Amino acid sequence: MGAVEPVCAQRIDPDLEVKLTPQQAAAYREHLRARTTFDENLDAYWADVELKREGRRRKRAEGQAYKATDYIQLQPPKYTGPPVPPEVAKIIAGLKLPEEEGGERATVADFLSQAKAHYSFVPERATEREFKRRYATEALAVGLSKMQIVRVYALETGGRGTFDMQSGIDPDTKQGKPISSALGYAQLLNANSIDVLVRYGGDFVERLKAMAAQAKGDKKRVAALNAKIAAVGRMHRAARSLPNEWSQHVRFSSTPRGLGIHALNMDADIGPWLQVMKLKDVLETAVRAGLSNPSGAELEMMNLAGPRTGLEMMEPIGRGMPTTNFFSRKGYYRNTIVRDRTGAELLTALDERMAVHLTKPGSLEFITVFDEVMREQRAAQ
Repeated sequence: MGAVEPVCAQRIDPDLEVKLTPQQAAAYREHLRARTTFDENLDAYWADVELKREGRRRKRAEGQAYKATDYIQLQPPKYTGPPVPPEVAKIIAGLKLPEEEGGERATVADFLSQAKAHYSFVPERATEREFKRRYATEALAVGLSKMQIVRVYALETGGRGTFDMQSGIDPDTKQGKPISSALGYAQLLNANSIDVLVRYGGDFVERLKAMAAQAKGDKKRVAALNAKIAAVGRMHRAARSLPNEWSQHVRFSSTPRGLGIHALNMDADIGPWLQVMKLKDVLETAVRAGLSNPSGAELEMMNLAGPRTGLEMMEPIGRGMPTTNFFSRKGYYRNTIVRDRTGAELLTALDERMAVHLTKPGSLEFITVFDEVMREQRAAQ
């Protein structure tokens, strides 16, 4: 007796099936059968990826070197079976299918409203040029170079991003749909903001207090800074109430209080500190690993995949391995630049894309601002 095919491989949604001819339904079932087989093979591929990744985690904890056999060495399978018949695809497109639960992502408006509701915080805005100026000043102060910062900006924002740009939203037309919580010049995720706040929130409060002391003749400015001090203190306490683990920061980032913390990126005083400190941590990880002056592409590799994983991709053995070994399944398919590449190929692709976007208006303005800040700093010495 032959094997029984999975029922899901043949099932067609009733609302769709009533609109199909018998021939269309048969062709669509053929696609579903092939697609089910492919999906099972793809699931098995990613299960192997995760097993290899877990094995490398154990080796790292034990101080053992990686071998080629610790990685999946093939790119993921691609679907080559029969497609959805064009006439069926048109019918499917015409059906009003229900939205998936949880499909809507938080927006800048959500970050702002939750910041106000939970922390009484409204970010102080600045012009793009002024925000870039403060960003450049902070970056230079912690040892980041002009081209490291501008090349990361060029890659992350396409060379024309604004300080309040969210991933998926065009910075000029403001049209689009958010594809993640990534925000600002370095496109920090909401969980990144929480992680940086846990590390440096106390320092941020002290810097704000120093600024308030310096501005004591300006009552309006002092009042604004005192309001920020109180709000950042509340956010810092909320973030530090969690176990200091990335998974906890990710979980908290989707709650109303977690969403509110992300609004710090848009404040003219705090936003540059927040994003620069994230990149500073990446730079220091690279230096500790022996990469004393990472290029913009190398810094971005570590920013994109995580510092330790980015370094692993740049090691001799990692350079030749498919990028599936270094990203989650969701992250791999969400980031088109990482797909179907090895570690070395991804580094090259990042560098090439940066070069293209360095010619865009936002990048050119950032370069000019950096040059101005550096000239002023040299003149003051």
